[in-house]
Amino acid sequence: MFTLAHLNTPPPESLKSQVLQMVVDYLSDISPVSLTPSNPLYQLYQYVIGYEVHLYLQAMDDSTPSSAQLILALDDLDPSQVLGFALYLPAQDDPAACTLAYIAVQGSQRRHGIARAMLQQMISRHPHAELACVASQVPTFEAMGFQALAVRGPQVLMNTDAHRSHGLFAVQDLAPIFASKEVRQIHTYLVKQHGEQAMSEAEINRDRQLDQLAQHAQALVDNRRH
Repeated sequence: MFTLAHLNTPPPESLKSQVLQMVVDYLSDISPVSLTPSNPLYQLYQYVIGYEVHLYLQAMDDSTPSSAQLILALDDLDPSQVLGFALYLPAQDDPAACTLAYIAVQGSQRRHGIARAMLQQMISRHPHAELACVASQVPTFEAMGFQALAVRGPQVLMNTDAHRSHGLFAVQDLAPIFASKEVRQIHTYLVKQHGEQAMSEAEINRDRQLDQLAQHAQALVDNRRH
């Protein structure tokens, strides 16, 4: 069993490290790009998404109403163990609205109602909730009360209501992370490890996958409208 903890300040380092480890471990599940470990760019995206979540957790120190909020599912028998997490952003000017940034559950703990419980707690605080996911995940979130509204790049935008909130969300800008010295160093390392040709093919495969995901997302949204 598990217990939910809701945090609006940064989690203790031991819990934070487990959250960041889950981001790295389940990148294929939570990333909009949905890269698999076989793609040489995988390590680069692990760093980028991990650093993005780190920034969200760090910004919780600001204690502003629009700062990220964190829901943790902790093991009943050992509360120091994180079984799952949901990171979401309340709207700056719409108290009823929020957007889910990331959600993940430990592989061994799935299908035990953890994700549903975390989302229910989020929705109980902010009933006008939205999220974005790849088309294959839509039925899962539909079963939790979300409906498909539109396409956003490779993802389907979903909401608990029939329309989006007009509220503003303090979303992290990934452009500075991708342009950072650390990412350039990782890319240089990957080029040395895999070679220029392999990295070029990895980028082509990523772009092709994004195009396919966007097509699947559009087809699903079109189907839901009929």
